[in-house]
Amino acid sequence: MLSSRTGTILKSIVEQYITQAVPVPSQSVINDYRLEVSSATVRNEMVHLEQEGYITRPHVSAGSVPSDKGYRYYVESLSGVKLPLAQQRMISHLFHQVETRLEEWLSLTATLLAQLAQNMAIVAMPKSASCVFKHLEVIALQDSTALIVLVLHGAKVKQQLIAFDHVASQSELAVIASKLNGAYFGLACSRISARDIDLSPIEQQITDCVLGIMRDEDEEEREGSYLDGLHFILNQPEFIRTRQMINLVELTEQRNLLRVILPKGLASQGVQVVIGKENEEEAIHNYSVVISRYGLPEEAIGSIAVVGPTRMPYARSIAAIDYLSSLLSQLVAGLYGKEAPLPRDNPSSSFEEDGGTRA
Repeated sequence: MLSSRTGTILKSIVEQYITQAVPVPSQSVINDYRLEVSSATVRNEMVHLEQEGYITRPHVSAGSVPSDKGYRYYVESLSGVKLPLAQQRMISHLFHQVETRLEEWLSLTATLLAQLAQNMAIVAMPKSASCVFKHLEVIALQDSTALIVLVLHGAKVKQQLIAFDHVASQSELAVIASKLNGAYFGLACSRISARDIDLSPIEQQITDCVLGIMRDEDEEEREGSYLDGLHFILNQPEFIRTRQMINLVELTEQRNLLRVILPKGLASQGVQVVIGKENEEEAIHNYSVVISRYGLPEEAIGSIAVVGPTRMPYARSIAAIDYLSSLLSQLVAGLYGKEAPLPRDNPSSSFEEDGGTRA
């Protein structure tokens, strides 16, 4: 745990480095907060921060640069960050000027978010939070092979081949499909797994195949996302003509960026911050991600995110994500004729250390 003075010094280093992108010397820290201590004291505190891993120095005589640990401490110290009311009113007005079409809202969100955060923004189309079983057909093909045809809620059809240990007739498979349709209709994957019913080996094998299809569908983000602001990252001094920038551009062109940045177990509400090497994918270890879900937990859920260097304006990004995700949730709820959950009064007052930060 850092002392109040040490925390203040670290905050100054982080904020100055975010703004200027150059190592921060001790004298700049003193001038920034007008600390009534000697420069020697500040230097000693900075040595302590370096020893504890909160900052690094490119070389002995250089100023200080925040580490991932330093940015994490800074993010967790933020509280009550919100967009100014004037910006909130302006954004709300802009949304009321566009057509009542989800695609228009998402495109506008990506543009506004990129401008507010001065980094890249990505907004994914909402999809069902959990797919729901509707109907199953099992079609015998040849020998012991069959085709699973699974219809999910929303008229989505998934197909998969399955091989049995013995030959199964079409009449036998039809009886099995009828039984499973009666047992699983209207259930999500988790509820099917929890059902305690007597299944034969072949019925269990078909059920396992159905569960695998549904789990894959639940984990897959809806194709179709809206991206804006790549040029902001391209202009960041630390990424000009670097391998890290090439990796990001490749992920963007291949439409794999959302899959890579999405943390496992992302909460249905709240803003999460993933910093540098907290990201699971090595390709984005030099980036930070501020991300949130939006929509209706029981109907349709999408993702909204800011991607930028670890030297990103976290407070502004968190505030923008928090407000825009709440606004999108209200708009999506309106499409379903429902009310979205009310936003929390203090969107960045609590944080967790589970590989990210939720506000």
